Formats: sequence, structure tokens, C-alpha cells
Amino acid sequence: MKPTLIDLFSGCGGVTQGFKNQGFQVLAAVEWDSITAETYRKNHSEVMMYEDDIRNIQPKEMLKRCGLHQGELTVLSVCAPCQPFSRQNRLPKEDSRTKLVLETLRFVAVLRPKYILMENVPGLNKGKNKKILNKLIKVLHDNLNYNVLDPYIVDAVNYGVPQFRKRLILLCSREDIPLSIPETTHASPKEKQNGKGNWLTVKDAFQGIHKLASGWKSRTDPMHQARNHTSLNLERLKHIPKNGGSRHSLPDHLQLACHKKGGTGYNDVYGRMDFRKPANTLTTGCTNFTKGRYAHPTANRAITPREAARLQTFPDFYKFEGSYDHISVQIGNAVPVGLAETFAKYFCELEHS
Repeated sequence: MKPTLIDLFSGCGGVTQGFKNQGFQVLAAVEWDSITAETYRKNHSEVMMYEDDIRNIQPKEMLKRCGLHQGELTVLSVCAPCQPFSRQNRLPKEDSRTKLVLETLRFVAVLRPKYILMENVPGLNKGKNKKILNKLIKVLHDNLNYNVLDPYIVDAVNYGVPQFRKRLILLCSREDIPLSIPETTHASPKEKQNGKGNWLTVKDAFQGIHKLASGWKSRTDPMHQARNHTSLNLERLKHIPKNGGSRHSLPDHLQLACHKKGGTGYNDVYGRMDFRKPANTLTTGCTNFTKGRYAHPTANRAITPREAARLQTFPDFYKFEGSYDHISVQIGNAVPVGLAETFAKYFCELEHS
């Protein structure tokens, strides 16, 4: 019998794809955004999709529709919106989305999964956000009797993802099973750790993708389409050194007004990736180099959705719905498929140990 997964806050399906790669049967998913939910359906039509605000969904009804008895579910995945806990969140006062992660408790109380996997940004364990995380952990442990591993920060690059992407991981077990973070599989070439591969790079991720100029699109891959940049931004790109160059190389007349006179702003905007290194963390603006280090290493353009999807380890057969910008948001928000697969494999090993 296959191990099972329910994917809360599923997004476009990075976790689901990773777990399916390891033989899991994914029973249900929850995603409130209609376009993102359609992407999920295009790739996982066999999964029961709840396209709704998670606060409107009743776990007992989900349990029944999935044909499960309480306690039969193997893994509950929880990847609540990370923007409220991100350093880049500029919303004043409290973001109403911060408490969505606590909805997890209703589902755990009813479903009683054997394991829980929660992924979010490290900011969930800092400042005022830490109160929310501590409340979640306290109820899981004291009220719901789960064994909870202390929150741990992992970097996806150490698990075969060609991208530096630090994430907070919380693992829980219903039974008294010793939990640990899976051993890393990749390391910096400088560390030369026995038995581990070198970090994958942007060059590794872009293998086989043909060259494009600004405004061009592939004849065979609708995901490989380059933005049509303004003449001013194309001029800026010509002055930014290949493979890792930044806006600090721009002559004075091409610098943004906010960056002049000692202003620093975000140092990665208008920056290039480096073929020789992993990419920096992809965000929802990952195909717009005015929002981060998202310019192609050598071409005078931003990376395309196909290139972004490769950096998030989505297979090329994965289909995305929506506009160019919406697809970029889905990719930037996703859990890398390769990272999800690492934890799926870990749970399989626990089941057979």
C-alpha cells in the first residue's frame, strides 16, 4: 500500500510532485488562488483539489471524501504563505495571513497524520512571528501529543537544488519515533565532503535550454519566453559584467535615482546570475531583474519562466497556467520539487526502519 499525503497550501504543486516522485499517493490539496489551483489540476488531475480559503474547509469532510479513517494518513504537508514572515514584507502592523499557519491544528486534530512536514521562511522563528510558531508547537506537543523536532533551518542547495534557498523546517511524529533532518547530499566544492556531490549550478540547471535575446520566445517551449525590455534597461544590462555582475558597475547616468548619492537599496536588483554558482533565492519577481539578481548570466535579459522552473527543479513536462507574471509568482512561491522529494524519501525510510 502506498504512503499517502495531503497537501495544505499546495501552491502549484512542488511538494505534491516531489512526493509523487517517491511513490506517495496524494489524496487532497488546498489552494485558494484559482489560477494556481488550475496549474495544480493540470499536473495532478487525480488529486482532490479544494479551491477555497483553508478556513472554510472542514477536516472531517475531507477525511470522509478521501476515504480515510482517523490516523491512516501518512504525511500532512503544511506550506502556509511565507510572505507575512519574510523580511521583504512591508505591510504595516499585523498581516492577517500570519495566523493561517495555525489552521494546521484543526486538520491535525481530525486527520491525526503519522507525520507532519511544515516548510516556511526562517522569519517565522523570529521576532513577533515566533509567538505564532511557539503556539503551534505547544498545541501540537501538549494538546495533540505529537513528538516535535525543534525548528531547523535547511538550505535547498545542500539537497541538490541549484539555488540558495534557506527554509525553516518543522517535523512532527504522532508516535515516539526519533526524528532528524535528512542528511545533506550536496556541498560546496570548497568543502569536498566525502560521498556528497558538488552544489548544482545555474549552468547545470540551464543545460539544453537554447539562447534567447530580449523579446524572443522559443518555437517549441511556451515557457521559454524572454521579457521585452526597454531600451534603457537593455543599455544598463550591457554595462553589467557577465556571470555575477551587479548594478554597482553602472555609469552614473544609468544608475537609478534612488541608488545615487550614497543610497544602497537592495544590492541584488539589476544583478546577473553566475553560471558557475547556484542561483540566489527565487521570489515571486524571479523573471524581472529590477526585483532581484534575476538577469541571465550572459544574455542581456532576465531569466525566463522555463529557466526559473529549472532552478526550482520542476520537470520540463510540468504545465503552468496564467499570465507571464502569474506563472513567475507560482514558480517563485513553490517549494522546490527536489527539496520536497528529499523529505518524501526520508518519510519512506522512517516507515521501513
